Order: sequence, then structure tokens, then C-alpha cells
Amino acid sequence: MNEVCKSGSIVILDFGGQYAHLIGSRIRRAGAFSQIFEAETPAQLLKDASGIILSGGPQSVYDSESPQADSEIFNLGIPILGICYGLQWMAKTLGGEVKSGGVKEYGKSKCKMQNAKCKIIDKLPNEIIVWMSHGDEAVVLPKGFELFGTSDSCKNAAFADEDRNFYAVQFHPEVTHTQYGDQLLKNFVSICNPAPWSIASYTEEISNQIKKEVGDKKVFMLVSGGVDSSVAFTLLNKVLGTDRVQGLLVDTGLMRKNEVKDVLNAFNKLGITNLYSEDASEEFFSNLKDVYDPEEKRKIIGQTFLDVQKRVSTSMNLNMEDGWLLGQGTIYPDTIETGATKYADKIKTHHNRIESVQKMIDAGEVIEPLKDLYKDEVRGLGQELGLPHDLVWRHPFPGPGLGVRILCAETPEQVSNEVSDDSKVQALPIKSVGVQGDGRTYRHAQVLYSDDRIPNKSHYGAAVAAVNALVNINRIVFCTSHSKPVDFVFTSSFTTKERADLLREADAIVHEEMVTAGLYEKIWQFPVVLLPFGENEGNQSIVLRPINSTDAMTANAVILPEDVLKKMTDNILDLEGIDMVFIDLTNKPPGTIEWE
Repeated sequence: MNEVCKSGSIVILDFGGQYAHLIGSRIRRAGAFSQIFEAETPAQLLKDASGIILSGGPQSVYDSESPQADSEIFNLGIPILGICYGLQWMAKTLGGEVKSGGVKEYGKSKCKMQNAKCKIIDKLPNEIIVWMSHGDEAVVLPKGFELFGTSDSCKNAAFADEDRNFYAVQFHPEVTHTQYGDQLLKNFVSICNPAPWSIASYTEEISNQIKKEVGDKKVFMLVSGGVDSSVAFTLLNKVLGTDRVQGLLVDTGLMRKNEVKDVLNAFNKLGITNLYSEDASEEFFSNLKDVYDPEEKRKIIGQTFLDVQKRVSTSMNLNMEDGWLLGQGTIYPDTIETGATKYADKIKTHHNRIESVQKMIDAGEVIEPLKDLYKDEVRGLGQELGLPHDLVWRHPFPGPGLGVRILCAETPEQVSNEVSDDSKVQALPIKSVGVQGDGRTYRHAQVLYSDDRIPNKSHYGAAVAAVNALVNINRIVFCTSHSKPVDFVFTSSFTTKERADLLREADAIVHEEMVTAGLYEKIWQFPVVLLPFGENEGNQSIVLRPINSTDAMTANAVILPEDVLKKMTDNILDLEGIDMVFIDLTNKPPGTIEWE
């Protein structure tokens, strides 16, 4: 969290919402500098801000341990916007009343706008689709506030006190699912009249920050081959010089096909040769033997990275105690989803946020130059640094690699009878991670089948409705290999070289078909997931997960062209050991981009 409020910035008070930092990203995109502070930050420390946004959060304002901000912020004389929990806290604090809603809303809803003169809805139509995620709602407005938005399930969906520039919305304008959400936030930024900001100006600022943080030390940088670590490594080289930076690319055995060779060649072409590669695949597979729990797997992968880094640095006579820092390509979503903010629910532990790494961070032994940026900003920075287009716009790839795409289980998960008894619907005997209502879920995926084995728009629409209706479901997938349910044959499986090789080939098929069809740059990311069951004994299944996003905090499932999806399915089914293929129809939220 930031400790000093920068004059002219817009501050987000974090009440624990998974989207608190996404709000910050949207504000920056609107041309203002944003900072994140804990909810309890004293108002006096925020007096130089140009505006304050109260984030959403997973709790009720009436919970005994719910986050509470300093009510003196309402006396600072600056604009304030409350979102979701922020609306409820604002309403309660200023004398209104909040109660549990008759209907809990999670997903898209229609919101009718009224009071067109309200500045924050300038340029918005009379009705918009918004993203709701709440159980409580304001039933009595505070004195001085007037309604400017209402939905079918939430009468007081948006209200304002324009004399004091106080605004409140029950929906989430920061997520891409909300129509005109960016415009609403831009309107708030305009009301705040903040100091201007851009990624170009930030490049100079972050360079100065690196010099100050590193001082006369050197940096040992872990490079995964993904966009984030590649940009961070290049930035450190540019700011500190190649003689003060040493890169390490670890071959975990969980990389994409030809990944190590391609990454080394890309940096060689840039003239960056201070990148050493180490094949530690046997060590990773050995450490992951008999490991089934997703959280434990992530932590083991993170610790093994650290062990390899220490071993290699010792062999290269780079004593970390002699003025070396550990460099990582960590970005905002890594810390948010790990639950690093005070009130946020942990979605999953990222490999660069395991306990031993966190201790090094606390001791000042780690530098993370991109930790305040989102993926779109990282790409913008990469362009500022002159990185080639192909490197900057590579699909995101998680640090743990295929390790988080190889689902493991010792026994099949029991499926509740509540799921469905429809002859064209079936639940998978394994769970995946999701995010709903600012909290983590770990639930089953439900499979849809049809005679033509190709999903249409109605299936994607049904996916949204089904996830909202069924408490045991957080994903909807569609079977592209079978037209009706089969009896799944489960195989107890952990992460092995054989499973990694199989998934690597399926992933390579998907990549080739994307490129051939001219879809690579039209799809933001395309995880390919391996499941430990199939139609026949010992066989497994593949899930295709094409999504579009800008910052990884929200995402929409991509509808693939019919011929491309069919070709991918047929070619994957030709792989020995794969006999079922599914495509994930789920947006984020409620399903995370990755399955683990």
C-alpha cells in the first residue's frame, strides 16, 4: 500500500474488493494517477488527493469486523465515489439505512438512469447493462442525496449529493461487463480535476524508483518467458545496465513447446545476452510427485523456483548477501488474487507470493518494478522500451506454466444431486477455482452437450444464467467431442513429465490453429487445460479456454469460428491419451481465467 498521498492523485480506499486495483487501472486509463490505501487511512493523510473512491468488498457494513473508513473524509471538500460496499458504507455513515436485499444480485442487470443533469452520468444513455455483485442494499438515502439510477432488483442503485460532489453506485463501473462504466469513471475524474498522468510519464518515474530502490546493489532476475518478466528484465537492463543484472530462465518442464529456445533467441536478437538458462525439470517433477492440492502445488512450484535460483546464483558466485536483490515480474493481479490487501479474500496463491518470497519482500531483498501495473500497462511500457511487437503481445503465460493447467486429483469429486438431471447436462468430477461476490469459490464445472457439438450464442447466454442459479457451479463448459453425456472414467493423477508432454502437444495444436486462422492477436489468452478423466480407462480430457481481456481482472469467453473449433477438437483427439474435449464458456467473474 502507498504511504504518501501524491498531490492531485485519485485515491482508492480498499475495502477488500477484488476489483480495488482494477478501479485504479481504469482511473489511470482516464488520465489521472491513482493510489491504493487501506480503508482506515486517516482523512488528514488524504487531504492532497483530488478525489476519493470507496471500493467494493466481500463483507456487510453491519459485520462486526467489516472495514470502516475515517468519516472525516466527507469533510475534506473533495469529490467521493462509493462503489458497491463503498456505496453502502457511505449511505450508513451519512445517516442512511442499509439492509439485506430481498434478492442477491451477481451478474448483469439493467439499470435505468434518471436525473439526467447529474454530472457523473453525462453522456450515458437512459438505460445501461451493469455488473452487480451484492447482497445488501441502501433502503433509505442519506439527507441531501437524490436517486439517479435504479434496477429491477435494487431500487436505490445509484444516488448523489451534487452540492458536495458525493456519488454512489451499487454496480461495478470498473468491470468491462458494465456498459459505459469507463465513461462514468471518466466523468468522475473530470469532476475531480486531477493532475494528468500517462504510461510515458510513468516510465521516467519508475526508472527513478528503480535506481533509488536498488542503490549500488545488483539484481538477479527470474525470467519466465512471459510478457511481465520479459518487460521487467528489459527495464532493469536499461535502467541499471547489463553488468548489474543477471537473468535466469528456469526450464521447469512445464513450459510451452520450444519455449526456452524461443525466449533465448528473442533476447539475443535484442542484444541482451545476460540471460542464463537452467534445466531443472527433473527437480520440479520430483517435488510435485503425489501432490494433488492446487494451493500446495503452487507453493511447491514457487519454492522450487527459489531453490533453483539460490543454487544457480551460488554456482555463478553471485552471493545474494553481497548486494544482490531478487527481481520478479510481479504485477497487480498477482498480489490481489493472493489476498495481499488487508480485507481481500484469497483467490489463489501466486508462485511469486509464497511465504519465503514474502519474507524476502518484507526484508527489502526483492525488487518488483511492475508491481503497480496491469497487463495492458505492462504492454504499454514494453512498447515504450522499444521491445518488438511479437514479444510485447505474446499471450500471457503464468509463471508456474503448465503446472496450473494440469489438474490433479487423487479421487473424483462427488457431485451434488442439485447440479442437474437434464439428459444434456452433466457435472465434471473435479473442481476449479472461481471468483464470485469478491470471494473465492472452488466448485464444479457443468457440461452442456448438443447434437451438433458446436456451441452457439444461446449456450453462452445459458452459461451466465446457470452459474448464477446453481450454488455448486462456477463454470459452464461445452463438449465438442461428444453429443451426449458419458460415464467419466477417472484416473488418479498428479503432475508428471508424461502429462506435461501431452498437454504441451495439445497447447501447440491450439497455438498453430490460432495463428493459421489469423486469431492470435484477436484472442487475449488461450489456456489449454488437462483433466484427469476421460471416456476410457487411463485417458484424459482437454479444456479449451479462449478469453478476451485487457488487464486479467475481468474477461469474456471468446466464441471461436465453427471451423476452427472443429479442427482444434479433431486434431487434439488424434493425440494418444485424449478422448474428450470441452470449451469453457465462462466469463471472469465468476470463473477465473486459469482453472487453478
